[in-house]
Amino acid sequence: MDRVLGLDGGGSKTLLAIVDRAGIVARLDRSTGLDPLTYPDWQQRLRALLEAAQAGDGPTAAGVMGLPVHGEIARVTAEQDAIAKGIFGSMGRADNDVRVAFDGALGGKGGVLLLSGTGSMAWASVGGADAPQIRVGGWSEAFGDEGSAFWIGREALTETTRVLDKRSGAEAFASSILAAAGVGGENLLTWAYGLQNRRAGFASLARTVSELAEDGDATALKIMGRAADELAEHARTAWRLTESAMPLTWACAGGTFQSPVLRRMVAERVGSEPEPLRLPPVGGAVLRAAMLAGWTVDDGWISRLAASLGAHPALAS
Repeated sequence: MDRVLGLDGGGSKTLLAIVDRAGIVARLDRSTGLDPLTYPDWQQRLRALLEAAQAGDGPTAAGVMGLPVHGEIARVTAEQDAIAKGIFGSMGRADNDVRVAFDGALGGKGGVLLLSGTGSMAWASVGGADAPQIRVGGWSEAFGDEGSAFWIGREALTETTRVLDKRSGAEAFASSILAAAGVGGENLLTWAYGLQNRRAGFASLARTVSELAEDGDATALKIMGRAADELAEHARTAWRLTESAMPLTWACAGGTFQSPVLRRMVAERVGSEPEPLRLPPVGGAVLRAAMLAGWTVDDGWISRLAASLGAHPALAS
């Protein structure tokens, strides 16, 4: 069995890759998300996806799956582990989807992956398949996700209400936020509580805050600075908890980091520039599976895998 399987099952989409010993992708499938909190039939869909891949390309030496909420909800975690063992036996692993993103980002080496998309989280390890894993953040928008797109959007709305109350004079900032929401101040509450997905709706405002910050708007810069403070604290805390004596190496991912202002601010606070991402999350799952299978993986193998994954339209879409 000269192939391994890696799966990245996110909230909105799933990618499954089968890769040979040379690091070349033999198969790459894309399907809908596997979030157990969103899809009641996630178990049936996951099994069907794995069984179809195994039937089409033959048995694999090992399989690693990155799945939402693994390690967070005991019942779901047990079900995810059971599926991994049922398909792959002792050479199967289920893990959190952020874990495989971490493995991919740093190519299996030690450091911190700092995520800021709709939510936020830091994941750290000194490296190696069996090293302890440290997670900081990711407590959801109710009382966490500091520095995320949702958090930035919520802070922007707070500043906007200060203007509407005449507690602040940042009229230009508030006008831009209201325009992005498509409402006047008198309808802001109606907009907020009428959103089908408030988390995504608030997060969508982060792009406007980033654009305003790039133009030098003082209120936007203040919000982005506070977001950078929170994210840098996540990264530094996660690395401290690894108890490593090595300097912090970090990478970043997530839509919020498309903001050059935020990226620069976080780098200033962390004290170093982020490393370029080595592999996408599905590549991190493949890398873990290859290590589990006992294959020799080096920088050349990782580079071939990255190039082979990047050539597939399913990954780019």
